[in-house]
Amino acid sequence: VQIAEESGGGLVQPGGSLTLSCTVTGTNPAVYAMGWFRQAPGKKRELVAAIAQHSRSVEVAESVRGRFTISRDNAKNSVYLQMSNLKPEETAVYYCRPGFSTSVWLDIWGQGTQVTVSS
Repeated sequence: VQIAEESGGGLVQPGGSLTLSCTVTGTNPAVYAMGWFRQAPGKKRELVAAIAQHSRSVEVAESVRGRFTISRDNAKNSVYLQMSNLKPEETAVYYCRPGFSTSVWLDIWGQGTQVTVSS
């Protein structure tokens, strides 16, 4: 499995919204859990949201709960992150990542997509 592309990032004002997309390639990507991670300048990469195979379960970090929604479309081999009410401190590079489960992640990363929240 590989991350073909992460897209949808950009510049948005505080309180604004963005939807990120991630396209996965390889043999049957649907068998993998998928997660969105982010890394802000000077900070460690952190898990933002995760979705299990076949969307059986979803986990969302407490800091973004109620504002971010993760979803997947296995027919399109894609994972999405809908983000609303964005805050300046959420400026970061956002990455998607496959895993055997929502707690066991593979060391596979894409190029990421930059999200900048600024007025």
